[in-house]
Amino acid sequence: MRISILIHNAYGVGGTIRTTYNLAGALAERHEVEIVSVFRHRDTPVFTLDPRVGLRHLVDLRRKSDTCDLGDPLYGRPSSVFPSGENRYEQYNALTDQRIAAHLESLDADVVIGTRPGLNVHIALQAPRHVVRVAQEHLTLETHSVPLILTLRRLYPRLDAVTTTTEADAAAYRRRLRLPGVRVVTLPNSVPDPGVAPSTLDAKYVVAVGRLAPVKRYGDLIRAFVKVSAERPDWGLRLYGTGGQREKLKRLIERLDIGDRVTMMGTASPIEPEMAKASLLAVSSSMESFGMTIVEAMRVGLPVVSTDCPLGPGEIISDGVDGLLVPPRDVDALAAGILRLINDDELRHRMGKAALEKGARYDPAEIAAACEALLEDLVARRVGAAGRLRAAGRYVGGLGVGAAYSGRDVAGAARRRARRLRKKLRNKVRAKLRARGRKDGSPAGI
Repeated sequence: MRISILIHNAYGVGGTIRTTYNLAGALAERHEVEIVSVFRHRDTPVFTLDPRVGLRHLVDLRRKSDTCDLGDPLYGRPSSVFPSGENRYEQYNALTDQRIAAHLESLDADVVIGTRPGLNVHIALQAPRHVVRVAQEHLTLETHSVPLILTLRRLYPRLDAVTTTTEADAAAYRRRLRLPGVRVVTLPNSVPDPGVAPSTLDAKYVVAVGRLAPVKRYGDLIRAFVKVSAERPDWGLRLYGTGGQREKLKRLIERLDIGDRVTMMGTASPIEPEMAKASLLAVSSSMESFGMTIVEAMRVGLPVVSTDCPLGPGEIISDGVDGLLVPPRDVDALAAGILRLINDDELRHRMGKAALEKGARYDPAEIAAACEALLEDLVARRVGAAGRLRAAGRYVGGLGVGAAYSGRDVAGAARRRARRLRKKLRNKVRAKLRARGRKDGSPAGI
């Protein structure tokens, strides 16, 4: 298969980029794969891409580049295709409309995959009908605005499949969007073998990793660690990540006088070697669309103490087997879960072994196999439908089936023919009634 993946910006940092690279590299074992980045803002990607995967961009944001598009007049005009309810709307414009449309309309692929709702809208509207169209959801339906959900409900029926990272989100799509004929399936994010030795689980550190954003509730984790330190002052917390709450969290650490126990580490890439220096991962979020850091921690043998927040942690962690789930926004419960694993060496090591086994299920080869099976089935159905349409064209010339497959669907052709027949019948009836009216003196017309 020839697979084209459309992404917002393949040159940045983020979970969607990471998992897209992982999946593309695994699919490239057997297929021709390219990643098409709408934007490019730097010369080289942050993450390492499998050399078998093609990478190109549509709009160049590099100011020192000879092909910089920032001066294009279309760049300053608002987009008329990318949905305004999407939270990246301000970054899209008339130039991206033009470039994405040109890319999709000339697409030479069997499958096109979009990686965010706004791009999936472009695909639904502009990808050729002979190409299998798949929308990936890396956030959750519940986090989208109402206008965006209404747009998706209107346009997603044009797609062949929607994939979500959790079954809970897949159920929400089936329930709220009502997508007859569209496959809605769960395809978790993938995490490769980090190539580092698993943690010995003896280092007296808890690790937390993620954006310093309100949804991560790191204030709860820091407050929980005050309680942990009161009982186990020999343990510390290392918090990796950057974001808008950095200064606020630093002030909280100072106010609680726990700076000797909690260290803000900034960013690290790759993160797994740093995780392997700790003995457990703590997740305090109020919402996780999946939970990449949970799987990354498991891949180095860390058990995880996580809030049982929507949607991902409860589908990844088997409570009491490879980690612990605690209620969201419950500082006492979070502290108790961390202390349980700190104080019980045998339990921590048993859960760490189970976590390592669980993490292997999310290897890119495993996820790519599931993705490949879905795409091959969709392509086979499309090829089969094309064959049936071509065969039908030999016997049902009145429907214009050959033309229908190249640009219009056969059902639409049938509807148009039915309308023509109804109009012809109405004209005949009206002609008869007018003739009858002239004979019996009744008014002409109906």
